[in-house]
Amino acid sequence: MNVEQGAQTGPRWLYLHGFASGPGSAKGVALSAHYARQGIHLERLNLRQPSLEHLCLGAMMQTVREAIGGERDRAILFGSSLGGLTACRVAEEDARVCALVLLAPALRAMEQMRRRIGAEGMRRWEETGWLELLDHAEKRQARVGFGFVPDVEAIDSRSGGWPEVRVPTLIIHGRQDDTTDISASRQWARGKRHVRLVEVDDGHELLASLGRIAAEADDFLRPFLSPAGE
Repeated sequence: MNVEQGAQTGPRWLYLHGFASGPGSAKGVALSAHYARQGIHLERLNLRQPSLEHLCLGAMMQTVREAIGGERDRAILFGSSLGGLTACRVAEEDARVCALVLLAPALRAMEQMRRRIGAEGMRRWEETGWLELLDHAEKRQARVGFGFVPDVEAIDSRSGGWPEVRVPTLIIHGRQDDTTDISASRQWARGKRHVRLVEVDDGHELLASLGRIAAEADDFLRPFLSPAGE
């Protein structure tokens, strides 16, 4: 199969970055280069929608749906952290998604965030209206509005808080991840024959595991990499 921008013969390949990240993330760039060497265009979406300050999971999902294309188009979604949650929530309601590769996905996102920033941090975010953070894409201090919280909670409360994904799914998650705890990936993958969880000795960024990620994704996506799907 040869997938090139503007000359597509198979599913679109889309990369969804994480919270406070962007299309230029290290994992996205590395995977894009990896698949470019195989003649595949991995499009790195901008999910800072409508902006980082006013980040909205619903708007992120809409961006992905639009990037997939028309009703007869198909897509393979790579999702990192919050991009992984976005990929799951799109896949559970959009039959055009045919496979997922999730990197440290932010399953149970608000539970994970509350654990990370604590009750006092959540209270301050709600009272001031802003969460101060490091914008990893632009390497500067930034902020995200509190409107992000009820938006994520409303979407992520569907189906008991766990995405109902039925397409083949590969998860790669670090056992030392202190941002999105691997226990959520373990719980979600348990008992699902269509979900494969690969655990690595790495943290949330997974930068030490880029080679393993590429190899596992290649093996998992072999039907889409083979000529004419063979």
